[in-house]
Order: sequence, then structure tokens, then C-alpha cells
Amino acid sequence: MGKLQDRVALITGGASGIGAATAKLFVEEGAKVVLVDVNEEKGKAFEEELKAEKAEALFVKADITDEKEVEELFQKAKDAYGKVDIVFNNAGIGRVHPSHDLDYSEWRKTVNVDLDGVFLVAREAIRGMMEKGGTIVNTASMYGWVGSPGSAAYNAAKGGVINLTRSLALEYAEQNIRINALCPGFIDTPIIPEEDKETLAGMTPMKRLGKAEEMAKAVLYLASDDSSYMTGNSLILDGGYTAQ
Repeated sequence: MGKLQDRVALITGGASGIGAATAKLFVEEGAKVVLVDVNEEKGKAFEEELKAEKAEALFVKADITDEKEVEELFQKAKDAYGKVDIVFNNAGIGRVHPSHDLDYSEWRKTVNVDLDGVFLVAREAIRGMMEKGGTIVNTASMYGWVGSPGSAAYNAAKGGVINLTRSLALEYAEQNIRINALCPGFIDTPIIPEEDKETLAGMTPMKRLGKAEEMAKAVLYLASDDSSYMTGNSLILDGGYTAQ
């Protein structure tokens, strides 16, 4: 029996990177997974990859900043599997740009995806978990704890995710809905350009980038009964960056 045997996990940003690594680990632990992403080509290909390995997987294309699409994706998950026990609220975007030259539209886009979208997915998840409980893991960032030049919108949004996580955890603790945040550092995923990886590794005390699989193991801990007395917390996995 796996740690997530017969549970249904919905993963946003599930077609690549940390989301995909988490989906692979979750199915190994017995879960059925609903993969959510805006990249339909990657999402469908990953769904077929998991199914070829005898996993139960469903891909749903959805924009997490659209209320209606968020409602519909949860309905599709319930239509397919009858419930949603776990949500890994992982979709996000980010770019480095001097704040004095940052268009407000770009600020709004970043905050809309990285904070508003996290709220919309969490709200819909909570609505379905009110009776039987469940777990939600929100992806924040080490940059929700510390600042960095040129990332004002991203940092503000991720700081918001950390406090949103605390607030929702307190609000729904009595309904047995546990809500925690994952705060990754620099992770070796396609979102980081190859030419930046050596520099970012050098900025990290452990002198390497993190692996998506390492993040997935942390998400498994937060989503499973191993963390049954943990809610409202943030788990930082950054190779020591924020300890400096």
C-alpha cells in the first residue's frame, strides 16, 4: 500500500518541472492524478506517458486565473474519479525585470497567476473538502521570505501565498483541511535558462541547484498522513539560501 493509496490528487502546473515530478511520485504511491496545465501538448503527452505505466491519470487544460475554468476543472476531476483528496497548487510564472521599468500589466499578470490563481484553486478545493477533509499544498518560494532585485511582482505574490496559506489553514483546521506551503529555491527545471544555472548554483550554499524530484518528496510529505499534525506552515527547500 502506498502512502496515497486510492486518493485523488489534482496538480496544477502538472505537465512539467516540479508538478510532473510530483505526479510521477504520487502515482507510485497509489494516487490517481489530475494534471492541470495551459500547455495542452505537454499535458496530453504526459498523461499518455503515465497511462503507459498503468497509472490512472487525466489531463485537463485550464487557466487557473479564470474562475469558471477552475470550477469546471474540479467538476471534471469529480466526474472522472468521484472526489479530490489532495491539491498541489503549483502553477506559476515569473520573470526578472527592473521595477522602475515594469509595466503594470506585467505586474498584474504575475500576481494574477502566482497569487490570485492560487486562491481560486484553493477556494474551489476547500468547497469540495468541507465534509471529509483533505490536504492542499501551495507552491510559494524562498523569495516569499527574502527579497531579490528585479523580482518585485513575483516576490510580492509568493509572500502573499505564504500568508494566504496561514490564513486558510487557520480558517479550515476544524474541518480537517490541512494547508501548507512549499518554498523551493533554485530548482533545475526548464524554467531556468541553461546559461543561468551555473550562476544560481554559485549563489546557493550547497553549490548546486535543487532537483524536481527532491521537491516532489517534500510535497508527498505535506500531502500524506506523514504530516498529519502540520498545517499553516511553510517548508523551505533552498540549499541553505535563506540561512545566509
